[in-house]
Formats: sequence, C-alpha cells, structure tokens
Amino acid sequence: MQGDVPGRAVREIRIMTTDPVPPEPRVPPVPPPPRWAVRAARVAAWSTVPSGVWRVALVLGVPVGVMEREEFLAAFPHNSPLIALAYVLLIGAVAEAASYLTLGLVRPWGEVVPRWIPILGGRPVDRRIAVLVASLGAFTVTCLWGVFFLGGILTSPSPDPGISAGEVLFAAAYAPLVLWGPLLAAVTWSYHRRHKACP
Repeated sequence: MQGDVPGRAVREIRIMTTDPVPPEPRVPPVPPPPRWAVRAARVAAWSTVPSGVWRVALVLGVPVGVMEREEFLAAFPHNSPLIALAYVLLIGAVAEAASYLTLGLVRPWGEVVPRWIPILGGRPVDRRIAVLVASLGAFTVTCLWGVFFLGGILTSPSPDPGISAGEVLFAAAYAPLVLWGPLLAAVTWSYHRRHKACP
C-alpha cells in the first residue's frame, strides 16, 4: 500500500498539470447592428465635439460672438485663463467620453469588456446593465440639451429681432447636442432588440 502512494501522487500531479486552462466565458452570437444604428452611434459620438471646440476658442480669445473672453473668465478665481482652460477641457473630455460610449452599443467592446480593463476585462457585458445605463444617459442628455437648452433659447427675451453672426455660430456649435439623447435612445433600443433575439 505504501508503495502505491507515490505513484498515486505522481498521477494526481500529472492530472493537475495537464488540465487545460479554464475556458473563457462564451458569449452567445449577437446579430450585427443595423446600418442605421451604426450611423446614429457615430453621429452621437461626434455630437459633443463642436461645443467643446467653441468653449476652447472662447477661452483662447477667438471671437465667438454671444460672449467675450473677459466676461467668461470673470467666473473663475483671479480671472485665470489657465483655470478656465482646464475647466473647459475637463467638461469637454467628460462629454466626449460619455458620447463616445454610444459606439459600444454597435461595436464588439459592447459585447465583451476589453481585456485591458482591470478585473472585468474579457467578461461578457451584462446587456441589462448596458441598456439601463444607456437609457438613463439618453433621458438625461435629452432633458439637459433638449428641454433646458432649446427651451432657454425659445423663451429668452430678445430686444433685437435679428440674429447676429455670433448667435448663429453659438447655435451651430451647440445644436448637435440636441441630437445626442434621441440618437442614443434609438441605438440603445437597437442594442436591446439584438440581444433579445439571442438564444
């Protein structure tokens, strides 16, 4: 009996060392996104760029109409252009990162978390969480830009019935933000439908 123990230990060690690496979690095949959803996601991802460029131009002193640089800088400590620039760059980065996430609803990284992300890398994305977060995001930005921004423009009193070039430039920079929420909602609906069709 004692002579059999080392042999058994060797067999157990051999079995332990030859076991394959545990398989990665399988992701059920998802139908590809429709072409309209891919286009809508791209437009949503770029919708925050013009307003970000407008804000940076304002801080740098480029004439942008509706507001002067000094008037904007007055809202910051010591009228600091560096603090103002850091602020607008931060706001722009957050907005652009959030809008860029719309692409995840039509790209592979919306199905499986990219490997470079710690802890979660390589795991399937929970479609319920993705749909919930995207839906809340669509509702928030629709209210923010659709209701407050457009509502503010439509209800603000204007002593001059004409429209200045600065106002046109401002509207052109911020108008794409009105598209962000509805486009995100449409792409989210498409993502939900595609995943619901999976077995």
